[in-house]
Amino acid sequence: QVQLVEAGGGLVQAGGSLRLSCAASGRTFSNYAMGWFRQAPGKEREFVAAISWNGGSTNYADSAKGRATISRDNAKSTLYLQMNSLKPDDTAVYYCAAARNIRIVTTSARYNYWGQGTQVTVSS
Repeated sequence: QVQLVEAGGGLVQAGGSLRLSCAASGRTFSNYAMGWFRQAPGKEREFVAAISWNGGSTNYADSAKGRATISRDNAKSTLYLQMNSLKPDDTAVYYCAAARNIRIVTTSARYNYWGQGTQVTVSS
């Protein structure tokens, strides 16, 4: 089992920035590809960004490209998502997830473990 706990969400004005973190415990963090997803009210969960086991490869949704940076610190078993130039459309609950795969995984169904989520609200 892998336990994931997100932090860093909150209320921010449009154009602002947030840095989300996801602390992992339970298994060797570097054995897992990691990802960020989000779910807005009334919408399905959608992919935001993913990173390979060693951070060597990353992938972003079109909506996040140029504004978000996913990173990981395997020594600290922590995943990060830096988000800049935030828009009201970015308002959602953000989830981190772990996949038993060392390569990038962008499909939510392939993730094995999920955190409880952290709320991000962007005001206009």
